[in-house]
Amino acid sequence: MPESKRRNERLVALFVAALLALNFPLLSLASVMKQVWGIPVLYFYLFFVWAFIILASGLTLKRTRDPSGPAPEPPAGT
Repeated sequence: MPESKRRNERLVALFVAALLALNFPLLSLASVMKQVWGIPVLYFYLFFVWAFIILASGLTLKRTRDPSGPAPEPPAGT
């Protein structure tokens, strides 16, 4: 399977997981009147879901250098 197709499938799965994590059933579980380290649980949950989405999308989109591909060109003017 080509790498671009696999990457697209991972991004779609991440999008669906983010929609589920930020939608009513799971979001309502975090909507309680408790605090974690002085931060309301809902804010804590939203921050970590947001951070996880950014981290997972960054890892998914991270480019890897193909050793069989062409070598990078040197910068112009040197």
